[in-house]
Amino acid sequence: MFLGVDGGGTKTAFCLIDSAGEIRARAVAEGAYYFADNAADGVEHVVRVLEEGIGAVTGAAGITRADIAHAFLGLPGYGEVPGDVAALDAAPGQVLGHRRYACDNDMICGWAGSLGAVDGINVISGTGSMTYGERHGRGVRTGGWSELFSDEGSAYWIATRALNVFSRMSDGRLPEGPLAGVLRRHLGLTTDLEVIDVVLNRWQGHRSEIASLSPLVVEAAGLGDTEAAAVLTGAGRELALLVDSARRRLGFSPGEPVPVSYSGGVFRSPAVLDAFTAELRGGTAEYELRQPLFEPVVGAAIYAAKLAGTPLGAPALTALRSTSEITTTENHHDTA
Repeated sequence: MFLGVDGGGTKTAFCLIDSAGEIRARAVAEGAYYFADNAADGVEHVVRVLEEGIGAVTGAAGITRADIAHAFLGLPGYGEVPGDVAALDAAPGQVLGHRRYACDNDMICGWAGSLGAVDGINVISGTGSMTYGERHGRGVRTGGWSELFSDEGSAYWIATRALNVFSRMSDGRLPEGPLAGVLRRHLGLTTDLEVIDVVLNRWQGHRSEIASLSPLVVEAAGLGDTEAAAVLTGAGRELALLVDSARRRLGFSPGEPVPVSYSGGVFRSPAVLDAFTAELRGGTAEYELRQPLFEPVVGAAIYAAKLAGTPLGAPALTALRSTSEITTTENHHDTA
């Protein structure tokens, strides 16, 4: 039995699969992002989340924790604070009672799910953005340097640029388009300047609140707002740049086909996906764009089997495909 854990900021998904490719149990617990305000006790918060979720899936499957052959746990924020890595690595052992597991950043869940844990690159665009890819056993991450000065193409990035457009429309520096009215209505603004109070005071600049505005940009673009459409197109291009940098760092040769897939809620927008695809196809590299095979939590379980030295064979993967519901917009790195 193999356990996959896909941690996120708002929820953590758990999935148990067997060697035949059957999903034996699923569970969802609260977010495992241990920097969050509601996780002031840090890594102990992660332990509690894992205790809840692992207890739920083992109970539903009728097994003990000792019956888990291997587990892979994708944890948000893993590796971003070097001093916390040892504690995060030890956390699952407190719950499982054994050391047959591995931890890493939750970006690996997206890659393993989207591509079935084979060589290639996956780009994640939710509240934040980043890519992860592997080639010949070597992994590379690009992007994901935080919303303050990175996370290009993410929901947060889209929303902050839309807010900038709103301010310029309000000033008359840009002609007013549908985006202005969409934001005024959604935020219940009595004056345009009230947006400062909403974002900075009421929301305290929280990235998830700001990122939640990104669907409004999609709505405004659908109403003909050219500035909103330009923001979405720019997001797709930025995400393609992340993929291209990962390709170069992984050492793919110019004519070597590179499998690429995607996960995260931003890809719900056809405008973003179209711009992303066009940018990849417009360069000199040879990319094979693939629709995601599995949702990230299933990918984590597949990766667990691979790490155990017993990767699922083609029949098991086919069976898994027939029974698992594909969710390409699964929350990754805090999907808005």
